[in-house]
Amino acid sequence: MCGLVALWMAGALLSLPKEVSLERIVQVALERGYTAQGEMFSAADMAKLATEVFPCQAELLSGGLEGHNHERILRHLSAGFPVLIPYDEDSNHEPCFRSGYKAHWAIASGALLGLKSGSQMPPCQEDTEISGLFHASPCVSIFPLDAVAETYLLSKQGKSCRYQLWNYIRVQESNAQLTDFSPKRAADGKVYIMPAGGVREGLCGKAVLLQPKAPDGSNPSE
Repeated sequence: MCGLVALWMAGALLSLPKEVSLERIVQVALERGYTAQGEMFSAADMAKLATEVFPCQAELLSGGLEGHNHERILRHLSAGFPVLIPYDEDSNHEPCFRSGYKAHWAIASGALLGLKSGSQMPPCQEDTEISGLFHASPCVSIFPLDAVAETYLLSKQGKSCRYQLWNYIRVQESNAQLTDFSPKRAADGKVYIMPAGGVREGLCGKAVLLQPKAPDGSNPSE
């Protein structure tokens, strides 16, 4: 139930007026036919489920995590909102490349940016304990990508109680090669809900951006 657990964890970051239990999320997913065993092989269904269980807005990104979507994700994280990202999970929970056989969901809640030497520093405050680490002020939307040398995502997934820093390029590449359903799962005798087009259509190059609804129903990030 990694996707449903990731969605539940995302709810804790949305400042919702009322907590929604994991049991409720699972119940709705089963009732809507999004899942049979707790699996979520469709990012589109994940986005729909999020708006059904939370008073939130969900934006489905497609076409990969690079380029404009890279900037979109960083801007979303800098506003304090979570991102749900499917990827292949290695034994240490980090992204790997198994063609979708180890497809998993993680939640990203922040980013660590390494700036190129000589880049102009936006309004930031240096960490009191770690020299060279700066915290962006709330007024900073995001740094220009041409000033960023490296990007790491502050990520967490349901099998671990700890956050990890993942190299953005590795996450992007893991997300981009989600193409096939695990033969081991296919032969285990269980029923799984798979979208038309399979894992490639449901997860490859996809991510889900979540944010709470504004009181007037507008997009609070605009």
